[in-house]
Parts: sequence; structure tokens; C-alpha cells
Amino acid sequence: MNFNSESSIVLVVDDIPENLAVLHDALDESGYTVLVANNGETALVRAAEAQPHIILLDAVMPGMDGFDTCRHLKANLATRHIPVIFMTGLTEAEHVVAAFDAGGNDYVTKPLRTSEVLARIAAHMQTARLMDQARTALDAFGNAVIAMTPRDGKIVWQTPLARTLMQGYAADTELPAWLQATQLAHSQGQSHPPLTLVRGSRRLVFSAAEFSENEQWMIVLREESDTAQIEKLMATFKLTQRESEVLNWVIKGKTNRDIGDILGTSPRTVNKHLEHVFVKLGVETRTSAASVALAKMERS
Repeated sequence: MNFNSESSIVLVVDDIPENLAVLHDALDESGYTVLVANNGETALVRAAEAQPHIILLDAVMPGMDGFDTCRHLKANLATRHIPVIFMTGLTEAEHVVAAFDAGGNDYVTKPLRTSEVLARIAAHMQTARLMDQARTALDAFGNAVIAMTPRDGKIVWQTPLARTLMQGYAADTELPAWLQATQLAHSQGQSHPPLTLVRGSRRLVFSAAEFSENEQWMIVLREESDTAQIEKLMATFKLTQRESEVLNWVIKGKTNRDIGDILGTSPRTVNKHLEHVFVKLGVETRTSAASVALAKMERS
């Protein structure tokens, strides 16, 4: 995505033609490509189709007002990443709060000063440019990363790999709740464990990688599989499949009885397999076996 002013697209939404004309001329003279909409419904369609780099949105319009329009923009994965600057003559605190609650990134007050509007657009363009560069780099290296806004738990953008991994996992409910808990812990100077979603023998783990109090949080995804773990244990320590299965569950903290129930065998048989594991790993306890296995797996 190109963020030069000569190619950057600004969508202006206002129900008053005179306001549209003034902003269109000022933005056009500054080198922006300008799109206009005179109501919220049209704005939603144009934003989805044209993917503007930024939206100037009037707060008070007949029908769907600016606040509802912004909520719809932020609810759509295709448009929620677009910065929204509210234009309002409403300076009361509750209206400013309403603008931010709706998902707005900034606001300017009427009567508009074109120099201020242009300066704010340039500032948000710079932020969007940096985010786009980061997203492009993550895409290029095949990372599974999503960005979320902590105030509403919405996914702002996601890399292709992250989108693929999340298919089939019910993340809609648990992910926002985990993000809120992680944010609370972070604000108190504490850590919060990753979120793990389970689907059969596979697990999808979400870890907070980059924190921002008010903007976007970077979440790194990785998928784990018992099958892959067991195969890795077999190759690394020359274990049989059953020995690897036992060691895999020992690493997870399961007792011999638990492992027997999971594998459909007796605790005594589990203990026999574990004795063989101890010999091959050169250890004497299940705690040491788990530690040696984890350390080796992390290095490999």
C-alpha cells in the first residue's frame, strides 16, 4: 500500500455539500485522491470498495450518524484498520467520548481549519505507514500474527498464516476475554499465560508479543500437535512410539494412572515404558526426564 500523498485516498463523509466541497478542494490541492459520501450507508460501501487510507467522518448526520457509521466500519474486518477522524461541532465531553467509543482515532472541531485537518491526516498516515510496513514484513516471512485493539477485542489485521491457523478454532469468545485479562495483568506489572485453544490433537497458542495501552496489541500464534511432538521425541531420543507417547504426557504433568487412562493401558505398563525412557535420556526421575526433553526440544 502506497502512502504518498499523491496516491493516498481520503474518504470524506458529510451530509452538507458545502463542507464536502471545501474539504475536497483542500485535500485535492495537497495531492490526495478524494472520495466523498453524503451519508453513512454510502460511506460504508465506498470504504469497503476503495479501501481509503483514512476517513474524515461527520459525527452528526441524518439517518445513520457518524458514530453508527464508525461502529459498522470497525465491525468489518475489511475496513476496521482504516483510521477514522471525526469532524464535529460537538465539543461536549460526552460526544468526544462517544467518538472514541465508536472506534474513532481522532477528532477535529468545526468550523474546520484546513491546516489542522491536513496535519492530523499526515500524522495518522505516518502511523498507518509504519503498521503497513510491519504487516508486509510479517507476511513476507510467513509469521502467524494478528493485531487487536484491547478496548473492544477486535482483530484489526491478520497475516495470511494466522487467518489459516484460526480456521476451525472457536476463538471469537475466548480470545477477547483473554486479551482483557492480559491487558489487566500488564497494567499491574504482571504477566499472563498464553491462551491455548484445543481442537482434537492440535492446539493453537496465542501469546501477546507487543503491548500498547490504547492502540493495537500484536498477538503471535503457533500451532502445536501431539503427533508432531511425539515424532520429534522419537527422532531426538531414539524412543519407540509408545515411549514417546508416555514421555509426552509426563512433560504435560500427568501421573502414571492418568497416562494409563489416556493410552488405554495399565499404570504398571506405563511405568515400564518410563523406565526405558529414563535409561535412554540418562536420568532417574520423571521430573528430570521432562526437563531434559523440554531443553533438548527447545534447542532443536
